[in-house]
Amino acid sequence: MDTQPLIFKVGDIHSLIMMKLQMNKIFLFQWLLLLIFTKTSLIFSKPHKIPRLTPLIQNILQDHSNTFFSSTNDDLPKEFETYYYKQTLDHFNYGPKSYSTFKQRYIINSKYWGGSNSSSPIFAYLGAESSIDGDPLGAGFLTDFAPQFKALLVYMEHRYYGESTPFKTMEEAVNDEDTRGYFNSAQAIADYAELLLHIKEKYSAKNSPIIVIGGSYGGMLASCFRMKYPHIALGALASSAPILYFDNITPQNGYYSVVSRDFKEASKSCYHNIRKSWEIIDKIASRKNGLSYLSRKFKTCSKLNDPFELKDYLDSMYSEAAQYNSPPSYPVTIVCGGIDGAPKGSHILDRIFAGIVAYKGNSSCHNINPKPSETDLGWRWQTCTEMVMPVGRGENDTMFYSDPFNLNNFIRDCKKKYGVSPRPHWITTYYGGQDIKLILQRFASNIIFSNGLRDPYSSAGVLQDISHSLQAVHTRNGSHCLDILSKDSTDPEWLTMQRNTEVKIIEEWITKHYADLKALKKGKMH
Repeated sequence: MDTQPLIFKVGDIHSLIMMKLQMNKIFLFQWLLLLIFTKTSLIFSKPHKIPRLTPLIQNILQDHSNTFFSSTNDDLPKEFETYYYKQTLDHFNYGPKSYSTFKQRYIINSKYWGGSNSSSPIFAYLGAESSIDGDPLGAGFLTDFAPQFKALLVYMEHRYYGESTPFKTMEEAVNDEDTRGYFNSAQAIADYAELLLHIKEKYSAKNSPIIVIGGSYGGMLASCFRMKYPHIALGALASSAPILYFDNITPQNGYYSVVSRDFKEASKSCYHNIRKSWEIIDKIASRKNGLSYLSRKFKTCSKLNDPFELKDYLDSMYSEAAQYNSPPSYPVTIVCGGIDGAPKGSHILDRIFAGIVAYKGNSSCHNINPKPSETDLGWRWQTCTEMVMPVGRGENDTMFYSDPFNLNNFIRDCKKKYGVSPRPHWITTYYGGQDIKLILQRFASNIIFSNGLRDPYSSAGVLQDISHSLQAVHTRNGSHCLDILSKDSTDPEWLTMQRNTEVKIIEEWITKHYADLKALKKGKMH
């Protein structure tokens, strides 16, 4: 379109006609811009997905040890006893509502407890963005090493999850403007602090050191708890804690780069087929009846309304397989086995579907739009407020389709959903993150940052020792939170060594703790 100004003489009919045509062009151009903007807005209206953090413990445990357990704690072994603590709603305010309370669920296992008069610690598992129903059996690290330490085991539920929801159901709570403000990590670790002091008093365990243990988001909470409440926790084991995935400390594509590397290492042909599949899905979806064809091809339980639904489902499957790519089965190998094992000459989409069947099973149909779980609802709120993790990827920098993290669009989506704006800098403001090596070396101690480098979230983990008491323990082939799962006869040597290293470090903390107590009593503490 000519952008030069229109110049004409009054009475010049030809110029008037040309001006009219030009104005029509401008109107048409503006209308097209509006159409493009509207279409773009519709595309970006889909909430940006930040992959879930905490392990899918039931799935992992069944895969890891072939052990089945109930999704509730009703059938836990009798040594696990459930209690409820009258917890403070708001630890940081003194208004009338802040004095309200709710019942926080916690589970105790005192089977191995050596008693308050022995050198026996308390192992406290910090619940994350799910109920604690599966944690006592899922996080087997605690029970595996409790006899060695004669430890009291405590499992605490994160506020708003499981049975620790202060107000009604999770769905009602996150939609209630008057109550959801109490749903944040600072309140959660304050809950843990208050509850642990209550437990120490209940068990007359004044001098028993507390080791907090957590995985993923729970691992982040464990490391933060040690820094915020060093007078309560002697040390922390933070497994697969991506504490550096905030405020652009870690590149956006860190997560998906590791997923892509995992698949490429498993099978280059599998990797290339996945990489090519996105464009094919979009091309077919753009045709008449293309979405119906894709629905039939992938046996979706409901008709596809948008190619994004299928792509998002595949994105989640590949990411989950990589995040929990643990022995002995190695899910990435299973997916690629299906893709590579399709009959010779198979279309790429047939290969992709074969990967779904290999991983998910040969179901009559695949539910690509499941109803959001309690965790989905809660994590959506948490990421729309403080847990703003800019996970994304650009064009051709991973095996996935381009999906960059755009903070402005993310803020707009969250405001539309909840009426509040995310605070992308709050986590690094409250807990730290920038220049973490320098800062933690100055004031922090007794934290183990454990990771498995096949875990996509290890891209934002602490992978190098910061000081003699801030130690990074990682394995080349480990996956998300693998080290805090139960020991198994099929465990490779490197996994056993990782756990033994962590135990040795914790032993050193506890030994020093009791030596310091002894010196303090003799007046020789310096």
